[in-house]
Formats: sequence, C-alpha cells, structure tokens
Amino acid sequence: MTNTPGHHWLDEERLRVYPRILVVMSGLAAIVYLATVRDGLDFRGAPLGTDFVTFYAASKLALAGRAADVFDYQLLADAQRTVFPTYDGGPFAWFYPPTFLLVVAPLALLPYVPALVAFVGASFAGWLAALRRAIARPGAGWLIASFPGLWVCVAHGQNGLLTAALAGGSLLLLPRRPMLSGVLLGLLIIKPHLAVLFAVALLAARAWRTMLVAVATAVVALGASVVAFGRDTLNAWLGTLQIARVAIEQGYLPWSKMPSTFAALRLLGTPVAGAYVGHAAVALAAAVAVWLVWRRTDDLALRGTVLMAGTFLVNPYAFDYDLVWLAFPIAWMALYGLANGWRKGDREVLVLAWLLPALGTAIAAATHVQLAPIALAALVWIAVRRVWTPRRAATVEVGGGGPS
Repeated sequence: MTNTPGHHWLDEERLRVYPRILVVMSGLAAIVYLATVRDGLDFRGAPLGTDFVTFYAASKLALAGRAADVFDYQLLADAQRTVFPTYDGGPFAWFYPPTFLLVVAPLALLPYVPALVAFVGASFAGWLAALRRAIARPGAGWLIASFPGLWVCVAHGQNGLLTAALAGGSLLLLPRRPMLSGVLLGLLIIKPHLAVLFAVALLAARAWRTMLVAVATAVVALGASVVAFGRDTLNAWLGTLQIARVAIEQGYLPWSKMPSTFAALRLLGTPVAGAYVGHAAVALAAAVAVWLVWRRTDDLALRGTVLMAGTFLVNPYAFDYDLVWLAFPIAWMALYGLANGWRKGDREVLVLAWLLPALGTAIAAATHVQLAPIALAALVWIAVRRVWTPRRAATVEVGGGGPS
C-alpha cells in the first residue's frame, strides 16, 4: 500500500480493512469490560452505563410523584444510591429541562440493565436510520460500526444518539418535508442549547414553516412536561442553570471531556472572562459560517456540515459523548468529496474529526490541550471554502482513493 503520485494514503483498501480491525478491537474491549461488571458496577466501581444511572434515578423519582426532586442534587444523589447501594463515587447532577423527563420517565418500569439496553437501543436505531438515509449508498456498515463516537456514547449510556438522530433527521427532511423537519427540531427541546444554531440556519434559508413548527412543537412538549410533572419542575430547572454555569466555569464538570472553546481555554489556565471572550469570538465565527453557507447554497452536505459541527463551536456546554453527531458531517463531506473532487487537506480533516471522540478527551487530560475546537473548526472550514471558492479547480486534488 505504498503511495504513488496522485494516490492518496486514505485509499479503498485501508477504508475496507481498518474499520474491521477497529470493530473487532472495540468488540473485544467491550467483552473484557463487561466481564469486570459485578452487581452493576465495573472495575472502576462506576455504574454500568455510567451516566445512565442519572436517567434511571430520575425516572424512579418521577414515577414516585417526586419529579421536582430530580433537580435537587442531594435528593437525586440519594435516588442514585438506591439503584446502586455499593457505589461510592460522586453522584451525577441533572441539568436537563423537564421535557427530557418525559423521555426517561418510563425507564424505571424495567430493571436497570433492560432499561439501559432499551434506551440505548432505541436511540441507536433512530441514529442509524437517519445516518443511513444521509449516506444513501451501500458499503458503509463497517465505517459506521467503527465510529468512535458511537462507542463513546454507548459506553456512557447517554442521549447523544437521540439528539443526533433528531438533528440529522430534521436536516434530511427539511427540503421535502419542512413541517416534519420542524417537529424533529422542536423535540430538541430535551437539550435546547443544541438547537441554538439551527435558528441562524433557518433564518438564513427563510424556512419559516419549519421554524414555526419547531417553536410550536417545543412549546407543546414543554407544556406537556409541566402538565405531567408540575410547574415546579420548570422553575427548578431554571434554577439549575446558574449551578451549571458555575460548574462549567470552575471545572466541577471535567473540561477535558468538553469539546468547547471555553473548556479548551480554561484548560490552558485562561481566566473565566477571557475564556468567555475567546469562546464568543469562535461562536460568532461559526454563526457567520452557517449564515454564509445557508444563504449561498442549498446543498445538504455543506449546510449540514457547518451546522452540526458548528453547534459544538457555539455551545460551551457539551461533552465527548455528544460528538456522535459528527457521523453526519463526516459522511456528508466524504460523499461530497467523492462527487466533486477532493481539496487539499479534506481527508485529513475527516480522519481527525472521526478520531476526535476517541482521542480528544485522553489528549486533553494528559496535556491540557483540547483539540476539539481545532478539529471542529477545520471541519466547518472545508465546507465553507467549497462555497467561498467553488470554482478554484487548482485546489482540487486529482486522483487518489476515497471512501467508496
């Protein structure tokens, strides 16, 4: 597999072999890990599914008529200990709106492990269905299965697959089913900060019907949660936002796991004010990139890439398990490159973005250098430059293998 002039190192053979190797390695690691689980706790003493214990404990409180207690850190911690009495690690907080309680409330009707499997399995099914529609061609199964973002999200028992399915599905439906697109986007009210950049995109595209339906869906979902759990839950959630802000600023939430510019600057020792200024500058640039692309082209690959990757440049609050979103922009830009030719650095950026969920946290923890904003900005840039300089053929690489 030596490189020859006009032949890129990321060729078909590597794309056929390497994902299979990674799937086998990941599968073996998962088997070894599961073999260490005793009474629901792994070799580190952490719950199986890690963060899922929070969702399960919240479900128990909601079903017991104590939904507002979910937003009380100590009461939620007590509920988590009833799930795993021998767990002696730190409890997990809840900063989600009451709309997400509607999603998790039924979970405690099942034992813990079946509930974990049901939640992750259903989320994965939605994510996979949307991603397969985005790719719309055979032969990508091993690449999908080997994507590190998938494994990271599953290991955490988190909701990244669910939010990615809603975001990706909304974008896929936008051209032909704008109202249904709005419904999926409105359901992102379960993690509303992830929908902020969508407002910029839809305004740029003048997608009024989608915007109105999204707002109406979010209002209905929020109203349903208040009816189901009481107005106290809404007030309690709003009260946790200040706690979440302090937790991010002071590092009570691990910066190494947060792929944001704010976390990257705080890891480097930047004061809080300076980190906010730096983050705001990057967020503004990401918003401008989305506006530019969504105004100048209706190409789904370019639009979807700047929006889904840019979402993590805008938000200071996100985690490594949310990077399962990147499966969509990586797939879109790979297909775009195959159809329109590759430009210098395109494939290297896609590989960096593909590896980010697996390596970003470890590198940040070891070096205090968070690579995520760099990788995300590069992913946005390779889409923006296709719109900014669409006819500069000299920058297009000729030949060379790519995904097929």
